[in-house]
Amino acid sequence: MKVSVVGSGNMGSGFVKQLAKAGHEVRVTSRHPEKAQALAGRFGAQAVTPAVAKESDVLILATAYGDALEALRGVGPRAGQVVVDVTNPLSADYMALTLGHTTSAAEEIAKAVPGVRLVKAFNTVFAQILAEGPDFGAAGTVPVFVAGDDAAAKQTVTTLARSLGFEVIDAGGLKNARYLEPLAGLNIYLGYGAGLGTGIAPTWMRRA
Repeated sequence: MKVSVVGSGNMGSGFVKQLAKAGHEVRVTSRHPEKAQALAGRFGAQAVTPAVAKESDVLILATAYGDALEALRGVGPRAGQVVVDVTNPLSADYMALTLGHTTSAAEEIAKAVPGVRLVKAFNTVFAQILAEGPDFGAAGTVPVFVAGDDAAAKQTVTTLARSLGFEVIDAGGLKNARYLEPLAGLNIYLGYGAGLGTGIAPTWMRRA
């Protein structure tokens, strides 16, 4: 699959590493071209301009929520393009959300950039886990929650997540990002605020 990662920070780096390892054709674009070039060089990916990035099968929006719209508009995605939103609308200290109840980061991005097929996914996964892989040994495999209104786009993202070794939990329509973003907020609190570290991930248990 041809995948463009938008962003060269911790999440972007983890995606580029794991996507390249899984055999995808990986492109990376960033507002910092020198960082994109260095990241691409580390993992055998290609640093590209936004115009080239939008020609991929999937765009992964791996930026902070505050930078997401500018970054996505800079790429200028094609009509119908699959866009994966991994953002969370966090406060400056990361301990609260700035959106919730009646909307979500994912819904706001979808409204602002109409025409793309936006899927919420990976927002509950710490960058460190993304970089190191989802296999927790006897504890199981880290899941990715996938929410979106387009069934084909969700299936594309499901296939992509599974190719990286993650389990996938279908979280319903895009409005359920209103649940996934607070879940990520709780995970961040537990990891940093409660001192559990970044080797944790939320999942759902099912009685056998």
